[in-house]
Formats: sequence, structure tokens, C-alpha cells
Amino acid sequence: MTSESSASPLIFGGAQSPRAALPVLPPLALYIHIPWCVRKCPYCDFNSHTASPVLPEEEYVDALLADLDQDLHAVHGRELSSIFFGGGTPSLFSAEALGRLLKGVEQRIPFASDIEITLEANPGTFEQDKFVAYRKLGINRLSIGIQSFQQEKLEALGRIHNGDEAVRAAGMARQAGFDNFNLDLMHGLPNQSLDDALADLRTAIALKPTHLSWYQLTLEPNTVFWNQPPTLPEDDTLWDIQEAGQALLAEHGYAQYEVSAYALPGRPARHNLNYWSFGDFIGIGAGAHGKLSHPDGRIIRTWKTRLPKDYLNPAKSFKAGEKALSNEEMPFEFLMNALRLTEGVESRLYPERTGMTLGSLAEGRRDAEQSGLLQVEPSRLAATERGQLFLNDLLQKFLT
Repeated sequence: MTSESSASPLIFGGAQSPRAALPVLPPLALYIHIPWCVRKCPYCDFNSHTASPVLPEEEYVDALLADLDQDLHAVHGRELSSIFFGGGTPSLFSAEALGRLLKGVEQRIPFASDIEITLEANPGTFEQDKFVAYRKLGINRLSIGIQSFQQEKLEALGRIHNGDEAVRAAGMARQAGFDNFNLDLMHGLPNQSLDDALADLRTAIALKPTHLSWYQLTLEPNTVFWNQPPTLPEDDTLWDIQEAGQALLAEHGYAQYEVSAYALPGRPARHNLNYWSFGDFIGIGAGAHGKLSHPDGRIIRTWKTRLPKDYLNPAKSFKAGEKALSNEEMPFEFLMNALRLTEGVESRLYPERTGMTLGSLAEGRRDAEQSGLLQVEPSRLAATERGQLFLNDLLQKFLT
């Protein structure tokens, strides 16, 4: 692999066009994975594991900071624009543990003055004093995993909370000082009707979150639902739910800015926007993924050891693997993120973030425009409404 100090164009994998050095590195974020849950949900394909009565908080924080130390070479003088605690259920960890972790991170990488720090939380783990303490640490955004407010649906999804607890969680978040929070809500649930789905949305909107993640349940491999599929709504019902739900959200001022993300003005998730605009992120924790750019043009995807017991084992490496993106992969890698945004991105971002010329997109772009999937707009890369609906078909145009 070429040295970081090299300023010359890189050639990956033989006879390819050279990739230019990156004039400016993209913004840098940090993802921290806490892999434990009270109970594994039957639809969940994330790297989550049922928690023991006592979590190894101290050992895990030590491991996270040691893991971060091994990635510091990729910071290149940047500050952190956002931090996201994902899981699992990060709110199972004490404020003391998260405080020690955040202090350790800031000692290693400076925080932007307006850094966004998000913590995922489930209603079944809400305690008022705990969330007041989280807020005092500088955590300034919550993402609360509601999924549904209806008891029958919650039981079908294996959730540990009930609808009343979900409503109370939003109130407790606000009382704890969180004026910026997301509610995670699913639709297309087992035996869900249009009225059921809209009732969930109305309840969520009444809680006045700044952001709503509203997405369809999908059956993923290696989950209980994949092996024992529940009865899901028919396609016509799913389409009706999608159309009516989007109209309801727009009516209440929630603008759709990504396939499944809706926000009040000025409140999109900055951490996720960084993903979708091909920004950089360090990933630490069991099973965490990262994407890191280097001044010489290399862009490296990394992934960490998946099982918590292995991640905590000093004899094993934190890093499970890494891969340098090739020129041939770059169009698809960039666009599978950028085209999720309803407004897409400015065309100039592609050469800035990849070191590739816009000409490397020309053939796929022309085909996608002629197919009515990509907007004919030289200064932007953005899907049409049809392209948003058939995003996989659109992205296939850029596979080589």
C-alpha cells in the first residue's frame, strides 16, 4: 500500500486511470458501537448481544480508547464534527462510563465547537436522572427506538417497552434538556393496516421530535424473522402507507431529506448527512465499520472484531479487516450514499471526495438520465422521484 506521505497519483489494481491526491479531506466523525441489548429483537440484524446482569463497562471503555489509538494516524489534523453512540442499546451504559469515554476521545481528537453527539436509547432503559447526567456530559441529541406505540405491534417486534413508556421517554428526554431528538418508527409491521400506521405517526408527531426516522420493516438474513417470517401487509397496503405517511409528515413540517429520514427545518442528523455525503468516520467498538480518506488519495474501509468477547480479548486484534476502494468501485460507493439524499449532492463533491474525475461517471450518468432515474442537471447528482423509488436499479447503472 502506498505511503501516506506520497503526493503522487495512485494506481490501484493495475491498468486504471490514476486517482488524484485529495486537495481537502472530508469532515471527520466518530461512530462508537455498544453491542449489548436487554433482549435481541427478532427483526434485528445489527451486531447486538443479550446483556449479562453486569456489563463490563470499565473494560469496554478501555478497549474503545485503545481501539481509537490505533486509528489516530487517519485523523490528519481534523476535528470531530459528530459522534454517534449506536448499538445495541448504548443507554445501558452509565453516565460515568460514557463520561470517561468522551473525555478520553477529546484528549485524542479535538471536538468542533458545535459538535453533535447522539446517543441511541430505548424507552425500556429510560431513567430521568441518568438522562440528565448524559446531557451534562455534552451529549446533545438522542435517537429513541420506539418502532410502534401499539402493544400488539410491540409484542410482535419483541420490544421490551409499551406504548405509554414510549410516550414518557420523549417527555423525559425533553425534561432532561434534550431539545434535539429523533424518534425511530417502523411501518409495514406484521398485520399492520393503513390506519394503524398513521396512528403511530400521529402519536409520534404529537411528541414534537425534531427528527423522525420512518422506515419499512424488512426481513434480513440471520434474523428470527428471516427464518420464521411473520405475515406482513400486502404491497398495495405498503404503498398506501408510504404515500399517506409522507403526506402527513409534510403537513406537519417534517421535510423528507433522505429515503427514510424526515426533519424539521435545520434539524437533519449531521452525523448521518456526513455518511451520505461520503464524509469520513472512524468506527470503534465490536463490529464497528469505518471509512477513512488519506491525503494521497487512498480511501480505506475498515471493520472491527465482531464478538464482544473477542474484542475484549487482549490477545486478539481490534481490527478484523480493511479494504482500499478501487477506481472501479468508487462511482457505486459514492452514489449509494449520495443518491439516498432527496436533493442529492453537488457534482463537485464527487471529485473532491474521491479523487476521481466526473468523466468516470459519464456512461452510467447518461444511461441513468435516459432511463428517467437521474435528474438531468450538470451541477448536481440527484435521483428523480422515480429514481428514489427504484434506487437499486439506479445504482446498477454505476456498477462496473
